[in-house]
Amino acid sequence: MNLTAALAAAILDGQPDAAAHEHAREGIRDFLAVSWPVLQGKVPDSGLPALRHLWQDRSLRSQALLLGYAGHALDYDDFHADFRGHPSVVILPALFAWQQYQPKRPEQFLDAYVTGVEMAGRLGLAATQQHYAQGYHNTATLGTLAAAAALARLLEMEREATATLLGIAATQASGLRAQFGSAVKPLHAGFAAERAVTAAQLTLAGFDGRQQGVIEAFLAASSAGQAQPETVIENWGSPWRIITPGLEFKPFPTCAGTHSAAEAARILRQQWLAAGKSLDALLSQIVEITVAFPPGGDIAASIRTPANGIEARFSLEYVIAAMLIYGDLRLEDFAEGNLNQQVMPLASRVRRTPDETAPPDALNPALRFHVVTLRLSDGTTRHQRRTRQASLAEGVDVNSKLHRALDDAPPELLAAVSALRSAADLQTLTGALNR
Repeated sequence: MNLTAALAAAILDGQPDAAAHEHAREGIRDFLAVSWPVLQGKVPDSGLPALRHLWQDRSLRSQALLLGYAGHALDYDDFHADFRGHPSVVILPALFAWQQYQPKRPEQFLDAYVTGVEMAGRLGLAATQQHYAQGYHNTATLGTLAAAAALARLLEMEREATATLLGIAATQASGLRAQFGSAVKPLHAGFAAERAVTAAQLTLAGFDGRQQGVIEAFLAASSAGQAQPETVIENWGSPWRIITPGLEFKPFPTCAGTHSAAEAARILRQQWLAAGKSLDALLSQIVEITVAFPPGGDIAASIRTPANGIEARFSLEYVIAAMLIYGDLRLEDFAEGNLNQQVMPLASRVRRTPDETAPPDALNPALRFHVVTLRLSDGTTRHQRRTRQASLAEGVDVNSKLHRALDDAPPELLAAVSALRSAADLQTLTGALNR
């Protein structure tokens, strides 16, 4: 059996269990939390109105694109370590768009979502870290295939049709990290969802395509010859990747590659204040801030001097400074528009110092750490090391995150229906997202 045929069988025959469904429900709540403020115009964002103006047809494809963009616009959405990208903002927009036109039962919807996340994680492993290192944005590229797999499961396609769908999706998959720091980065999520929908529509219309060799070719061409295609189907669903390693929910609206640095800065701030000293004293005494990390550990957080709030999400310098000043990373400081000029003078004192004694980040991003050191005017230094694993161990309260986002008239209603306990819940949530 060729790889694509085996993958099609796994997509259609896998049986997500109740535990996988519960993890999926949490992912849906997080997606609602990060997309709702953008969809409702609660934060400055010129991208969504522009997209709505250009895509006025309200078609299935345009709805998938709009939802994908909205979900990723704040860079506050979930992350998956195997995928090295953001799975829910490509999978759920495709599913919710299709659900509006062809309703399915909640169990079918959840099965499709779990299947999409499984596909995303496995593709990330198969493509290896070389795919990202080559300059591709996994959310856009591998995400197109993940969303296509989810649609194949939702629509209960035949195996041959699923193989065709995957081939069409693979030949469309694209997206470059060079767009990080611009509105095109969140648009990548919309493009991936839209392309998956297009591939499904073409397949259902009987459009012909190769049913073997395309996924292998895609992986080989985009992974510097280091692809491991066998990992795509090996032990499918054992365990489900929505459970292990699971979705990582963001505590801050910034690039995940900045989070342990932000938390190290927050701990330093807390320690200073706990000693009875004033914040003004700390900020006035900082001469220099250094941040150390494994070589290549700043590949995503690559912007040193941001020009706007969107670029600031990918700047270790800005993130560390904002955390020291405010004790949190506030959404308004990373929204579209001008930078917070109170942050920039302190950000200019941050210097990157990669730790050359640590293994390169590309070998195992799970071992990433940041060490933030403050050099003060009295000659003393204070430093704090924070690992990615320590950050993940603390977790994120998704329910609180959702309620903060739903601060308008129907928050309780939307929070309740996001659990998808009934067909009515699914249709209410679908209608709210696709308004």
